[in-house]
Amino acid sequence: MPTEDELFAAVDALLEGAPEMPPPAERARLRGAARVSQARLAQALQTSTQTVKNWEAGRAEPRPPRRQAYQRLLDGWAQKYPKPTGSETP
Repeated sequence: MPTEDELFAAVDALLEGAPEMPPPAERARLRGAARVSQARLAQALQTSTQTVKNWEAGRAEPRPPRRQAYQRLLDGWAQKYPKPTGSETP
């Protein structure tokens, strides 16, 4: 049986929530803007190229600890390569 502290810690983690991952198409756009191949991203995150393809196709979601690392990378790329506004050509 879990202790009260364990349960409270679990609830606190839910309240804090993980940052929301960008949609799969945005993940691919950011990687492309950075000119990083799926294979290179997979190597950096120590996973397979197929896994990265699945993340970018929306067939799978990254799990910890890769999720946090991938989120950090995507956040960095989003700062460097903001999403084009409607008046710009993609």
